[in-house]
Amino acid sequence: MADFDIFDTVADLRARGAPFCVATVVRTADVTSAKAGAKAAVTISGEIVGHLGGACVKRAVASAAEQALVSGQPRMIRVKPSDKVVTLLDPDGVQTFKSGCPSGGTVDLLIEPYRQAPRVVIFGDTPIAQAVAAHATLAGFRVCLGSEGVGQIEPRDFVLVASQGQGDRDTLRTALETPARRVSMVASRKKAQVLCDKLIAAGMEEAHVGRLKSPAGLDIGAVDPHEIALSILAEIVQWRHADSALETGGAHDEKLA
Repeated sequence: MADFDIFDTVADLRARGAPFCVATVVRTADVTSAKAGAKAAVTISGEIVGHLGGACVKRAVASAAEQALVSGQPRMIRVKPSDKVVTLLDPDGVQTFKSGCPSGGTVDLLIEPYRQAPRVVIFGDTPIAQAVAAHATLAGFRVCLGSEGVGQIEPRDFVLVASQGQGDRDTLRTALETPARRVSMVASRKKAQVLCDKLIAAGMEEAHVGRLKSPAGLDIGAVDPHEIALSILAEIVQWRHADSALETGGAHDEKLA
């Protein structure tokens, strides 16, 4: 541990694109092995890399980090002796966890989540596809074109089919077979329905097909490719915030540790 540097660990996790949290001890009271300023990285699997104190602190940190990664928001937590924990929140609004450690100390920690931005995966080499890629990049999304991002797609990513007559059915099939929660297509409602009916007839589950939103984008009267791209990106931003609120509300209830 003599050569351990938490910032090297953070840099490595960032380089790998892995979600993680940084936990920092900001305050201690009474006797505790934790020291103010101590930092550790908490991986998505719950592994704690670094020293924050005893096992009681680690359990609380792992639980709080899991919640922070779901919500995407930093949080303060307080670990204190079991006999001093009365409610989930202390009067100052800090979430509390019970500690069974014999030392009897109290530790306040800041949990900060890090997760790369969602991807916008675009199928098609058309003016609208290129315009969406440009606008999505400016908005801070990670942009993947075509098959280059398929194997890395997560449910929180967004998939757009903008093939516009260039192998539409096969492209739509590929898009709907991804785990992305949101899939949209630049096409009329009628054309999209015909394609979906063909995919269902070929054996695709209706639940997969039911995720498709077409026409893609919000109805803002868009005409040229960049206006259409703005409408599509506006819808994606709307979805992103809606999904974030849903995930936060759906996180498991906070419990006394």
